[in-house]
Amino acid sequence: MNRTELINALAEKTETDKKTATAFLAAFTEVVTESVSKGDPVAISGFAKFAKVFRPERQGRNPATGETITIKASNKVRITPLKAFKDAVLASK
Repeated sequence: MNRTELINALAEKTETDKKTATAFLAAFTEVVTESVSKGDPVAISGFAKFAKVFRPERQGRNPATGETITIKASNKVRITPLKAFKDAVLASK
């Protein structure tokens, strides 16, 4: 499902027009992005948790040479599907 298909599905599900569904989706992604970028996790019950995670500096190996290298510290984004979502997706085979 791409963005246009998602907007059409949202408009149909909420019985609104596509313009309203587009505005809702844009606001939703903006709010989640701003919150997570500030370091605040966003958890949507029954769906997913979005969080910014700090990864400290660590040692790794160059796969080509086997040489030990230092991997610098970085921030990553973690999206974790929650139990109700996983159960619904995995049960519908």
